[in-house]
Amino acid sequence: MALPLEGLLVVSIEQAVAAPTCSCKLADAGARVIKVERPEGDFARRYDDLVHGESAYFVWLNRGKQSVVLDLGKPEDKAVLEAMLAKADVFVQNLKPGAIAKLGFAVARLRKDYPRLICCSISGYGESGPYAQRKAYDMLIQAESGLSSITGGPEAPARAGVSVCDIAAGMNAYEAILEALLARAATGEGAAISISMFDAMADWMAVPLLQHEGGNTPTRIGLAHISISPYGAFKTKDGIDILISVQNDREWRVLAEHVIGDKRLAADPNFATNVERVKRRAETDGRVAAAFAAMDAAPLVEMLARYDIAFGVINDLDLLARHPHLRRVTIGTPSGPASVPAPAAIHDGATRRYGSVAALGEHSDLIRREFSAK
Repeated sequence: MALPLEGLLVVSIEQAVAAPTCSCKLADAGARVIKVERPEGDFARRYDDLVHGESAYFVWLNRGKQSVVLDLGKPEDKAVLEAMLAKADVFVQNLKPGAIAKLGFAVARLRKDYPRLICCSISGYGESGPYAQRKAYDMLIQAESGLSSITGGPEAPARAGVSVCDIAAGMNAYEAILEALLARAATGEGAAISISMFDAMADWMAVPLLQHEGGNTPTRIGLAHISISPYGAFKTKDGIDILISVQNDREWRVLAEHVIGDKRLAADPNFATNVERVKRRAETDGRVAAAFAAMDAAPLVEMLARYDIAFGVINDLDLLARHPHLRRVTIGTPSGPASVPAPAAIHDGATRRYGSVAALGEHSDLIRREFSAK
């Protein structure tokens, strides 16, 4: 079965996480992705060596791509890149703003010379503006965007445990490229797209920002919800942390009567609405904590499920690895197969196959022959 992007050529000058996230999704959808690496390779290849010698980050985001090593300080290697771009449908790059132009591949020039080409530039703060030339890594953007200020417990800001700014930028780039491909099918024209990590995370920060500007600045309260109560983690008698989320007042009444076991609490007007429960968060949460502390996890989980209360066990990575809903795919790497979480989309009636992770420069000879000036 043909994949939706089969026949498209993507050239990506990329490193780290954001741009590789985008190009990985394009490769998964069937595009031919040529990853252009400097002679020392994408530095994400050396973040760690925990996947039988390979980097976990690199294995995660670089399946299904071809790797060509180019030294873009050399005219002959610039000529190879130019030949690739002349045939490409999409060009992705996440060099420092201005760097690609200094190498002779300014987006404005590429758009003029190759009108059907879709160019997507990914950066920390965009191509212009006061912070454009700053180095911008995921945790720095978490801090600058305000995300860290609302993440963690009362004692200190915290980093989100995965690279959310990089991932958000990469997925925004993927979405924008797909939109541009649809537009090109109608008009024949390519596009110039700019995605910044800061913009991607600022978009995700819309609700906290609106709350702040409305006079209710979110505070860090750990595994709890600034706007809802009870919504948080509570420890059982046998020491298991269970997180519950009561989204409406009917659910609160069910929780109070059938799980906490207090009919009077279920009818108490001081706790009848979420607004009132949030005003009395300490007492609300205290009632739940006391009830949970009196029960072991297994019967409590059964009771929560029976009364349709939203809950989740706070798993660690060992439990995630054995989770009944964790789907995996196996992909090849230069040092052997690796089992990774499957992409989220499930396509009805189709089982997708995912390409291998290339060794540094694995396809250099092939690509140089294909795109060398005749």
